[in-house]
Formats: sequence, structure tokens, C-alpha cells
Amino acid sequence: MGEPGTIVVVEDDPHIADLIDMYLRRDGHRVVQAVDGQAGLDAVERERPRLVILDVGLPGTVDGFEVCRRLRAASTVPVMILTARAEEIDRVLGFELGADDYVTKPFSPRELAARVKAILRRAEAPGPGQPAVLEAGAVEVDLGRREARVDGTPVALTARELDLLAHLAANRGLALSRQQLLDAVWGVGWYGDERTVDVHVGQLRKKLGPALSLTTVWGVGYRLD
Repeated sequence: MGEPGTIVVVEDDPHIADLIDMYLRRDGHRVVQAVDGQAGLDAVERERPRLVILDVGLPGTVDGFEVCRRLRAASTVPVMILTARAEEIDRVLGFELGADDYVTKPFSPRELAARVKAILRRAEAPGPGQPAVLEAGAVEVDLGRREARVDGTPVALTARELDLLAHLAANRGLALSRQQLLDAVWGVGWYGDERTVDVHVGQLRKKLGPALSLTTVWGVGYRLD
């Protein structure tokens, strides 16, 4: 399980923010609250948190999607989007902007806390017996440094993109279904749809370019060669 650390919660509804705060503090986390987008960005820069929980419908000119975009331009901190918007287009936009998870209101605070644990656990260094670096041609996944490299040059990936790439690299040459990838990377029981995998694969292809030999296996899923 991921070790406790600082989490920034960007949420303008004080009742929801306090509920999240209470459950995260029970797990030993230090919680910093922000009520709007700019305050959230300032808190992330100041606190250097391990995770950001981000509401989409924030007041002012900087909404949650814009906060996520700005965070991704400067940081790889995991981002969990929290929103009342359940439409698929909003989920896809959130993932394309670099969010690592997406929780729709109303939500179970216990489930949210469990998702936080899962994100932090995946962000830990590899355990005993795991290779420190996975290779797939010119692409390297350094699990200890939580870093992807192409020909030795680091490439900025979100935590979820890195986890997906690592799982594909660990199973190089095998065709993995979208459901297998969801179970391995997002966790068994994650309620999102398989389109999530396609969005993240698209981001990997965009960021890693031709160095990534990732094949679509029609009717199945994806294979890293």
C-alpha cells in the first residue's frame, strides 16, 4: 500500500471537501484544501503533494480541466478528477488532459479512499524480484525512478500512462485485451469503460512516437512488440 503523504483537494463545496479530508486523514494523509483553480495550482506548487484530487466544476475562470492541463504541463503528480459530470466525453477529455482516475459524484468516500491507496501503491518503487528497468526497443521504463525514456531521453508521462506502459512492457509480445489491461492497471472492479484504455494508448503513441512499437490487435486489444 502507498505510504501516507500530502494530498491537495481542490473542491469548492466545503461539505464534500471536509468529507474527503476526514477519510484521507483516517488513512494518515496530510490534506491541504483549496477552493478554486488558482488556489489549487498554488497549493500544488507550494506543497509538492503525492496526489491531487480535483473537482471539475470550480468557480472562476480556471476550471478543473484547465487546472489539470496546467499541472500536466509542469508536473507528473497523479490527478484524480472528481465531478458531477458523468458523460463519456468529459471522462475522455479528463484522461486526454492527463488525469489518472475519474470519480463521479455522488461517490462513496470509502471507494475514493481505496482508489487513492491504489494510485499511491502503483507509484511506489518496484518490490524485490522486480526488474528495475523494462525495455522495449528504444523505449525504457525505469520503475525505480518512475520514468520513461526513449533512447535515453526522459519523456513525461502521467502515472497511469507509465503504469500502462510498464504492464505492456512486462508482457512484451503478448496480446492483452482491454479488460486485462483495465484489471491490471486500473484495478479489478474499476467501473470505467474500455474506451479509457484506448485514450491512454493514444497518449502513449503521441508522446513516445515511432519508438513505441505498440500494435492494435483487432478484436482483442494491444500488443507491445
